[in-house]
Amino acid sequence: MRGTPLAGTGALLRLALRRDRVLIPVWVLATAGLVVSMPRSLGAVYGTAAERAATAVSMNANGSMRALYGPVFGDSLGALTAWRIGVYGALLAAVTGLTVVVRHTREEEESGRQELLRAGVVGRAAPLTAALLAALVAESALALLVAGGLAGHGAAGALALGAAIGGAGLVFAGVAAVAAQLTESARAAKGLTAAALGAAYVLKAAGDAGTPGGESALTRLSPLGWVEYVRPFAGERWWVLALFAAAATVSTCAAYVLAGRRDLGMSFLPARPGPAVGRLGSAGALARRLQRGGLLGWSAAFLAAGTAFGRMASGAAEVVGGNEKTRRIIERMGGQSGLTEAFLAAMAGLFGLVAALYVVSCALRPYAEETSGRAEPLLAGPVGRLRWAGGYLAVAFGGSALILAVAGVGLGLGHGSAVGPTIGACLAQLPAVWTVGAVTVLLYGLAPRLAPASWGVAGVLLALGWVGPALDLPRAALNLSPFAHLPKLPGPAGPDWTVLLALTAVAAVLTAAGLAALRRRDLAG
Repeated sequence: MRGTPLAGTGALLRLALRRDRVLIPVWVLATAGLVVSMPRSLGAVYGTAAERAATAVSMNANGSMRALYGPVFGDSLGALTAWRIGVYGALLAAVTGLTVVVRHTREEEESGRQELLRAGVVGRAAPLTAALLAALVAESALALLVAGGLAGHGAAGALALGAAIGGAGLVFAGVAAVAAQLTESARAAKGLTAAALGAAYVLKAAGDAGTPGGESALTRLSPLGWVEYVRPFAGERWWVLALFAAAATVSTCAAYVLAGRRDLGMSFLPARPGPAVGRLGSAGALARRLQRGGLLGWSAAFLAAGTAFGRMASGAAEVVGGNEKTRRIIERMGGQSGLTEAFLAAMAGLFGLVAALYVVSCALRPYAEETSGRAEPLLAGPVGRLRWAGGYLAVAFGGSALILAVAGVGLGLGHGSAVGPTIGACLAQLPAVWTVGAVTVLLYGLAPRLAPASWGVAGVLLALGWVGPALDLPRAALNLSPFAHLPKLPGPAGPDWTVLLALTAVAAVLTAAGLAALRRRDLAG
């Protein structure tokens, strides 16, 4: 391909896969493991065909549950797995695709590395092609792992579910490729793609909530809704997979057309020029300005999810019915204080686990600023390292408190009860969330190359908290997570201040150790 627009594609693909030799395997294995482990979890809860059939009927009759998970098309373990985790597996696959594509396109342009590469024997279309091929490798590996792991429940259904999850990932990889051409920064490209992903989920949820049979026009407009339409393990609709292929092809072609009509480093939606006189007087103000959009987005998502879960809490007893195993799982997650309060406590714990992802993303922002070269000019002036990093950490730790409080408001409003207890239940997750953020700060301060591993820590904790109770894992395994030691609120026992203060102290010590290490080491070292 020398002398063609694709010259150097192979070398760039090998470079991308080498740079993502940790990121891609971790995300792919975590997502595949979550999907493949679901039949065992569901089998432990719904052990008989009668229980599974009753569950399918009750879930299809509940609009809130349909909005959350979609309709149930069969009562086999495979069909219930596709219902319970299919859309969420597709969401994780989409995050993988958009991360890989933006990382190797717009981030490379923003850092200036792509300009150096293009000065050599590298074609104009090679960087975009390599990024899309890297995403294809990741999504194909995920599809094969899902298909292989679920083959024992039906080869056709396993292949359909794996292809649907991988196909959704490729669709949003193409959307990310378009966003990388439209915007001038990697952050804006990720935000635009995430907005498209959120819109797809809202369309799916609205369509499923309004139509019991899963045939809503709104659902048909959403690539996440197509995952349901494939109907794995319930009379597969293979033709739906052509929709994924068509959408991915159209978005990819659009990205190539846009890439061919702009200059390197430019975009079709350039950033607006700032004011003639700067209005940011401190490093903390800059950190807040850079992350306010993400904080607003997380807050809106937590409020909407909290309201939805609060509405479901009133019907928790109806959903559980007489299934004692389901009742025990909810009580293991939320305590023994009654099914409704246990459900609210379990949802508060789930919000805490997801908030850990937020605090990791914010605590890693100094790492992104340092590796991109933007931190060095700033620190060359009268700005100390601790004050610079402290601005981002204030947004990380303070922002996590805000989004959890908003989730508590949503739970209370959705349930139709006082919001005080639900806000307290969500805020009780903060010490564990802050501990995860403190581990991120420590890794970044000691060895920046290890900082991305904090995503793996958060992923393991999310798996332990989400799947652990359903699998009835040993208490010793669950206790590895700081979330396992938190009080189950709301409940009559009240908060255990000793545990909350101890975890807060651990988070403070780890954060201080990480900042001390950052102060001593060389930048980008």
